[in-house]
Amino acid sequence: MSGPKGTTIVSRLPQVAIVGRPNVGKSTLLNRIIGRRDAIVEEKPGVTRDRQERVAEWGGVQFRVVDTGGWEAEPGDPISVAVRKQAERAIAEADVIVLVCDAGVGPTEEDAAAARLVRKSGVPCVLAVNKVDAAKAEVDLADFWSLGVGEPRPVSALHGRRSGDLLDAVVESLPDDASESSAQTEGSEQVAASVAVVGRPNVGKSTLFNRLCGDERSIVHDAPGTTRDSVDTVVEFEGSVWRFVDTAGLRRRAKVDDRTEYYSRVRALHSLARAEVALLVVDATEGVTFADQKVAEEIEGAGCAAVVLLNKWDLLDQHEKLAVAEEAAERLHFMGWAPVLRVSAKTGQNLHRLDRLLRAVLESYRKRVPTAAVTKVVEDAQQRHPAPIASRGRTRIRYATQVRHSPPTFTLFANRRLPASYQRYVERSIREAFGFDGTPIRLAVRTRK
Repeated sequence: MSGPKGTTIVSRLPQVAIVGRPNVGKSTLLNRIIGRRDAIVEEKPGVTRDRQERVAEWGGVQFRVVDTGGWEAEPGDPISVAVRKQAERAIAEADVIVLVCDAGVGPTEEDAAAARLVRKSGVPCVLAVNKVDAAKAEVDLADFWSLGVGEPRPVSALHGRRSGDLLDAVVESLPDDASESSAQTEGSEQVAASVAVVGRPNVGKSTLFNRLCGDERSIVHDAPGTTRDSVDTVVEFEGSVWRFVDTAGLRRRAKVDDRTEYYSRVRALHSLARAEVALLVVDATEGVTFADQKVAEEIEGAGCAAVVLLNKWDLLDQHEKLAVAEEAAERLHFMGWAPVLRVSAKTGQNLHRLDRLLRAVLESYRKRVPTAAVTKVVEDAQQRHPAPIASRGRTRIRYATQVRHSPPTFTLFANRRLPASYQRYVERSIREAFGFDGTPIRLAVRTRK
């Protein structure tokens, strides 16, 4: 798959891939290494599917640690096949591999098959025998030498026991120039913005994400809920650097009845809260649904800039295109400030226009306006349409100022409370005057006699 013209994945740090069969604690180990709970962890196989990349540091050396789904020698379904391919990609691209096994189970045939794959790759390997929660359990590790990938290193990813020793071994196995590369990279990987790809399940978010990355970073399948955790990749295209974040499909909270899906939703909302720009992906063949409206409300609540993408546009005839465009304008009227782009993630149609739109909405999102200019616009707005007369006299805004950006937030100083309808009028006046396209605007009113 090729992305927009000029797309390249930006990655200057050495890569450490965490691999192994399902349910041996790979995601728990990732969380331990990076020092926070970023990856979803559950006591059942198959929770992790896509490659998860995070930046870690140990002993003054930075590296990218890549969590992978459970590698199976004989996957039994299409999604498991895709998970295996993702893991094998991580192995092929790694500078060091951490092969994780379960001390409580001992070396299995699946572990042996994974070890053969690692040996064949020729990449340096650190063998982590997980779930060793006490010193007395270390005497049972001799059998793991049979895997042929070096010394078994005991660790408890859950409790952190001997995780420092494991990381020492990982750093020692990195290429000789890893420390120099890390020093050069620190502070130099400038990212224009974090862009969250959001939407309800099965609208084409992962297909879009892969197209933008120019790489099969997320697993794509017709089954809804294929993406479970947020997957992010820093990419460069059309001269800009962006961090695109693929998220799990957002469903109404009342319909989230599975723990894994619950945490997927939490991760998606967390990614949205941290993003500067949201790409709301809508399946144009189904139109704008109530679920799409709820996702749009989440975007507005998060306060990030946004672009609405009507995906699968190439599958509509002319009459359907007109109907969907009108429907989008009507049902997403509360987010009317967000530009709409008609695209096909599968074919790449119109995606070359996305960079320009992202630049524009990000500029609006970060824009600052002088107090004098804001006050002049508000005064002119009041002259055109004065505020309603209250029981104690006319309401008037004395002056206005921008108190922060990202998103643009203004405080209006008035002699009385302003009706909500008049606040919306003032907001429109400010937006039109300064070109705040693609970003929400926040207004606060302070009363002074």
